[in-house]
Amino acid sequence: MTPVRVLAVASEVYPIVKTGGLADVAGALPLALKAHGVEMRTLMPGYPDVMRMLGGAGEIRRWPDYFGGPGRLLAGSHDGLDLFVLDVPHLYARPGNPYVTAEGVDWPDNGLRFAALSRIAADIGHGLVPAFVPDVVHAHDWQAGLAPAYLHYDNRARPGTVMTIHNMAYQGKFAPELIGSIGLPWDSFNVHGLEYFGGISFLKAGLQLADRITTVSPTYAQEIQSDEGGMGLGGLLRQRADVLSGILNGIDTDVWNPQTDPHIAYRFGADDLTFRAANKAVLQQQFSLDSSDEAPLLGVISRLSWQKGLDLLLEAIPTILGDGMQLALLGSGDRDLQDRYQAVARANPGRIGVVIGYDEILAHLIQAGSDALIVPSRFEPCGLTQLYALRYGAVPIVSRVGGLEDTIVDIGEASTSDRAATGFKFAPVTVEALTGTLRKANTAFHNKATWRRLQLSGLATDVSWRNRAGDYAVLYRDLVAARRT
Repeated sequence: MTPVRVLAVASEVYPIVKTGGLADVAGALPLALKAHGVEMRTLMPGYPDVMRMLGGAGEIRRWPDYFGGPGRLLAGSHDGLDLFVLDVPHLYARPGNPYVTAEGVDWPDNGLRFAALSRIAADIGHGLVPAFVPDVVHAHDWQAGLAPAYLHYDNRARPGTVMTIHNMAYQGKFAPELIGSIGLPWDSFNVHGLEYFGGISFLKAGLQLADRITTVSPTYAQEIQSDEGGMGLGGLLRQRADVLSGILNGIDTDVWNPQTDPHIAYRFGADDLTFRAANKAVLQQQFSLDSSDEAPLLGVISRLSWQKGLDLLLEAIPTILGDGMQLALLGSGDRDLQDRYQAVARANPGRIGVVIGYDEILAHLIQAGSDALIVPSRFEPCGLTQLYALRYGAVPIVSRVGGLEDTIVDIGEASTSDRAATGFKFAPVTVEALTGTLRKANTAFHNKATWRRLQLSGLATDVSWRNRAGDYAVLYRDLVAARRT
């Protein structure tokens, strides 16, 4: 097996910095690729948390002026991940969320901040670090979208490029005047380059100029080629359909393992689910819910947004209450949704529990203790929470979109497929379809044999990166071979 060197470029990497699923993928994929003969190093910004965790990192290069201030390129490792870190304090030394201010507003210089990340990625691609000259530069989401653009417009021998879309809704759109300050030629401002409805889009640049495009599920790869799903980029993706593929995400099955998980109250495995009931009791206590074995406990771990369908779930609360179910929700997002969920919880003590924010430990407990995990998204590129749910015996209730469609087998589909049912799916994404499916799940819950079959089928599902990392390895090797011919 010929070794392949890949530089991944990501704005967040678990367990160092995480705001969403991108971080989980960027943290787990490099480790899984080692078994496939791929040496991957990941380039990320030097946020404060990164600098604290990589205190012993070695300096590779230093610049007195890098995009407006002093900067360094560092190399180090953390939890088995080999990292390059772009330490540019005037761009990245900011507390809290990597993308927004404490008031929830985008940092006004985000264009400059992530152009700098892409520029150094291209330089590493050209051999800036002689000990690691990549065969492929793999850019994740809009924050890395200019890496293929820099490599293209440098007009030099270059590595292959891959652009991965984790969510089409985030496109990195900026005023065209930014081009003059980030070192790209003005002739890049055209429909075949960065130009996007009179401005520029980092994501569009990557999709236009990368050699290969991937997204995180086969169904989402089809959805984003439509005008609606493509969110302004559907036409471009239809034109580039021959280089677009959907590769399902996996999860880190060491981090998410109910047999060893330090974050849950009681550990358990597929051979004995007895302690799930004990975790449920602890979860009910944590969310101030009534102690009950017989009330189905529905879990939600989500950003509170229109995309995630959390407004629809609010409208389904009367069904949840009327049918004797409970709800434990962990999330944050739209202020209006936050306020409405908190109001519903106050009005229904013991039945509805809400925690605003994100807590990794509590997220693990919800997976281990809830009977079902609800993901009612209007669109979902892949989704990871339903994969964690399968791993923990929480039965997923999901909409039929994107990766949710690809990863869950509906209880009504098992008889017409060779796969065992693992959950419930609903379409269209409406309150009526959601409430009907909640009632169906409630009925199944009270048939203990049926529910146990769903749980055991979920626990038996391979949600690891094992095979999915192999698909990336094949993609990289095919790309390298194509560029050599």
